[in-house]
Amino acid sequence: MNFEEKLSKALEPVLNSRVKESMAYSLLAGGKRLRPMFLYEVLKGYGCDPEIGDYFACAIEMIHTYSLIHDDLPAMDNDDLRRGKPTNHKQFDEATAILAGDGLLTYAFEYASKTDMDAETVLKGIRFLANKAGSNGMIYGQDLDTLELVSDPDLEAINRVHNYKTGCLFSLPLMIGALLAKQPAEVIQKWESIGEKIGLAFQVQDDILDVEKTAYELGKTNSDVRNQKNTSVSLLGIENAKSYMNQLYEESIQAIQEFEGFDATGLINSLKGVEERNL
Repeated sequence: MNFEEKLSKALEPVLNSRVKESMAYSLLAGGKRLRPMFLYEVLKGYGCDPEIGDYFACAIEMIHTYSLIHDDLPAMDNDDLRRGKPTNHKQFDEATAILAGDGLLTYAFEYASKTDMDAETVLKGIRFLANKAGSNGMIYGQDLDTLELVSDPDLEAINRVHNYKTGCLFSLPLMIGALLAKQPAEVIQKWESIGEKIGLAFQVQDDILDVEKTAYELGKTNSDVRNQKNTSVSLLGIENAKSYMNQLYEESIQAIQEFEGFDATGLINSLKGVEERNL
């Protein structure tokens, strides 16, 4: 069963409703599935069966999708296009989109709790989910995003926003993978730092693509210019932003290679594929 089938199966227990239809519309709309991929690659690197991460991988993708639904709302970025399709609130309505996001976020925790491992490990994983998705994680980044990027033309401020808004959900699958592989706390903490760096590189890359590609090519609208937000490109220029992005990816790869007892081949190949993406 491929990951798309696993996601579809994950939604089967949800009661049929317009909200479920809205949840499925965004969750099953495709996308890069980078976070689940990273979780699986960490498990494989430690010699574990990647399927032990299925429930958490689906849960992380649910949380990521909920964040996109809410981020696209008129009260946030007010976007019309996501993954080449009308955004959720355009396809349905704002109330349904809000409920679909709420549904995905809440259901993610229920689904992750089904992981067939010892209770202590599952509980720690759920704590990671809550921390990285919540008011000390991604939500904090979203809050900073609404306050700082319009008026504060400072790279440090932009990085702070993206470390939380984007980096947290890149750290999360790496941490969960290490946790399920029974790695000690200090190793999990190193994975957390690597995820933050990958998230920052990914966001700089997004800023670059927003300049170089059309909305049609990207499958999403670029609201940063419309909302007068400063980005790494607007502050550094396109060439310096590319150098910065490459530096962040290279530092991430070097850090991954330093883990003892970890076969980094699969994860590094996946990460290089992300670095070379043009969409």
